[in-house]
Parts: sequence; structure tokens; C-alpha cells
Amino acid sequence: MKSSEPKSPARYRSIFISDLHLGTKFSKAERLLDFLRENESENLYLVGDIIDGWAMRRKIQWKQSHSDVIQKILRKARKGTNVHYITGNHDDFLRGFLPLVLGDRIFVENSAEYVGLDGRRYHITHGDFFDTITMTKKWIAVLGDYGYEFLLHLNDPLNRLRRLLGINRYWSLSKYVKDHVKSSVNFIGDFEKILSAYARQQDYDGIICGHIHKAQIRKIDAIDYLNCGDWVESCTAVVETLSGEWKIIDYLETAQ
Repeated sequence: MKSSEPKSPARYRSIFISDLHLGTKFSKAERLLDFLRENESENLYLVGDIIDGWAMRRKIQWKQSHSDVIQKILRKARKGTNVHYITGNHDDFLRGFLPLVLGDRIFVENSAEYVGLDGRRYHITHGDFFDTITMTKKWIAVLGDYGYEFLLHLNDPLNRLRRLLGINRYWSLSKYVKDHVKSSVNFIGDFEKILSAYARQQDYDGIICGHIHKAQIRKIDAIDYLNCGDWVESCTAVVETLSGEWKIIDYLETAQ
């Protein structure tokens, strides 16, 4: 029997989330809202593609849960959380107005620096500035976005079929393609190496990013590479604990 008493929120020094894609059908805003209720932090970093301007130019699918996420973030700021909004390619409509400071605790910028509890310095960027396709051939990036959206559309009927077959675990076709198609795997590998090389050139100890919807913490040539993942498929966050440890939270796993 479940206890009726509310669970105390977990507390972290900092939480990093990216690729919420609010304004689209595929944003898992309800799960994100639960995550934000269950986890508190001194700092909250929104690492790009929070509001999907690209998709909203085609069709706005803004649910009440998307507004609830925005309100929850604003309430966190009012209660003392420092909120940093790092822009991405899908919310690049904000970039002409940067930097912005909203009130005492909300900062909107293209990139930021973060110093870990152990003194290591991290460059925070969404990552699209290091994606040559997004920066030089935007039409290809937009076409790829359509293809990705098509694969996301297929996830629901495929998972309904899996449930009929007695397989309840969620499976993502779009994630499978990203992880197993050679061109996609090569693109992700190149992206990670380019970001890590930039961090090394700028004398950073690590890089924190999003963009490719693949959560990861690993070393690349002595550089700490941390990717937040997304809230479209995998529902992940990177956190620094109050003791300075770095972790990935897989909310799809922990919420089961």
C-alpha cells in the first residue's frame, strides 16, 4: 500500500535539462512537471530548445501542461532558484534580444560558464553553434527535423502494438535510428569531439550541452563531456549533487 504522505523533494546543487520542445505534440511536459516538483536545486540550467519556435511556425500545439512547466520554473525563481536559459537553434528567435536578465534570478544567454564544487570550469552551450549542418545548411537541418518528427509519430502506434504483445517497456524507433544508423552515429561522435576540442582550446575542464538528444557523461581526451539528453524521448537530466558528484537522472526509469 502506497503512503499518502508527499515525498520530500531530492535536493541538488544544480540541475541541467535541455530539449523540452514545448509547443510540440511530443514534449513530455507532464513528466517534466513531475520531475520539477520532485527535485529542487540551487541552480536550474535550461540548456536550449526549451520552446520550439521551428515547430510552432508550422503548427502550435501548446497544451496546458506546457504553460504549467513555465509557471513552475518561474515559481522556482521566485523562491530562490537561479534559472539560466541557454538558447538553442529551435528557440533562436530569442537571440536577437540577448543577454536578458528577468528579475533577480532569471538569465537568458547564448552560453554560460559553470564552476563545479571541485573548482572545475565548464562551458555550457546548447551545441548547435558546433553543428555545421545547423549553422551553414539550415534547410537540411529543417528537413532532418521533419524526418525526426515523422519517426516520433511512429513511436505511439509501435508501443501500442508492443503492449498488445505483452511488452510494456517503452521503446523509441527514433532513438534506435539515432543510435544505430551509421551516419547518425558518426554525426554524434563528431559533434562530441568538436565540443570537447573547443573546451580544451578555451581552457575549460568540461562542456555541458544538449542538442543531439543523447544523455551522456564521459571523458573525451581528458575533457568532461556532459549531455543533458531531452524531454521528448528519454526524459533525462544531468545533476551536480550537493557533494559535487555528477549524475544522469533517467526519469523514465525512476518514475516506473
